[in-house]
Amino acid sequence: MAKAATGKPMIKVLLFGRLGELHSSSSLDIKLDDSIKTAGDVRKKIATDFPDLGRALDEPQTLVALNQEIVDLSQGLANGDELAFLPPVTG
Repeated sequence: MAKAATGKPMIKVLLFGRLGELHSSSSLDIKLDDSIKTAGDVRKKIATDFPDLGRALDEPQTLVALNQEIVDLSQGLANGDELAFLPPVTG
């Protein structure tokens, strides 16, 4: 993923299952800055901007993947990363 036109580093956030339905889109781009350095920071930003989605992301069974590997919320981020939130699945 290229840097934004402003030159700020960005990541792509993927929202799977009902998380994408709550946002009306399965992805969004987030600019990295001094306040957004970890997966947890992204979750906080999303919760601020989209409260319903934020509540769903706070569910303890929601998994976080960075570049297709499961990580915890303390994981650091870099320009061009792909961060995915995966809701719990029932069968």
